[in-house]
Amino acid sequence: MSLLGAAEIRALAAQLDLKPAKALGQNFVIDANICRKIVKVAGVSTTDVALEIGPGLGSLTLALLDVAASVIAIEIDQRLAQQLPLTVAAHSEHFSNLTVINADALQVTELPQPPTVLVANLPYNISVPVLLHYLEKFPTIQSGIVMVQAEVADRLVAKPGSKDYGIPSVKAAWWATMSHGGSVSRSVFWPVPNVDSKLVGFVRHDPLGDEDLRLQVFAAIDSAFSQRRKMLRSALKNWLGSSEAAREVLEKAGIDPTFRGEALIVDEFCQIGRAAQELGIRS
Repeated sequence: MSLLGAAEIRALAAQLDLKPAKALGQNFVIDANICRKIVKVAGVSTTDVALEIGPGLGSLTLALLDVAASVIAIEIDQRLAQQLPLTVAAHSEHFSNLTVINADALQVTELPQPPTVLVANLPYNISVPVLLHYLEKFPTIQSGIVMVQAEVADRLVAKPGSKDYGIPSVKAAWWATMSHGGSVSRSVFWPVPNVDSKLVGFVRHDPLGDEDLRLQVFAAIDSAFSQRRKMLRSALKNWLGSSEAAREVLEKAGIDPTFRGEALIVDEFCQIGRAAQELGIRS
């Protein structure tokens, strides 16, 4: 199999009269080596059904097809979705293992096969919502690696008490253990972005609770971080109705009402969610 290089990427874009759209986060990977690295770091095996979000012109898709049993690629741009099978057929003997879905990734709730691994160069403007959406909707995804803006990567893997710790950190931790996978040079993209990128790996862990509890926990997270500098007894009152109600829930959960949201791990937010349920509060 031959992967795509910078010249081929530009030639394909010219053929499609494609000018990379900033609104769609279209920064195409032009370095075959980084594509191979991503697949390797993700630990993709010959039994995996790999899910790729935003395949663009197919650089990473080809690297995935070289290893995975099959690849499902979701592409919002119709021109790219139509071109991708043609590009793959010209470069890979595994072209029949590719399924392309022309859709908005955030609207997809069903797939033709249950994916086992997520590997993607995510558009910067929707990277966190996309990652959380697929962790929620597709529990068969056991692991993966995503390339995102460096500051987003730092938020996803941040620990309590750090300046980067916030809503993405805690919500991602509901489903998986997140880890840094390394930095990515701006030079591997065309056009060159004005931000740095990093790889974030994840491994799914056992569920922390059912869907009812998740909704409670996520409501608590949103409320706690809506006013980062406030103590929980004040920050949670918009969700729970009053400071008194917030204090009651926190005390039942065994959480100090004077703590701030950035001090809590996801398990402690689960304690808050369960306490709210026990007191008859529903999100």
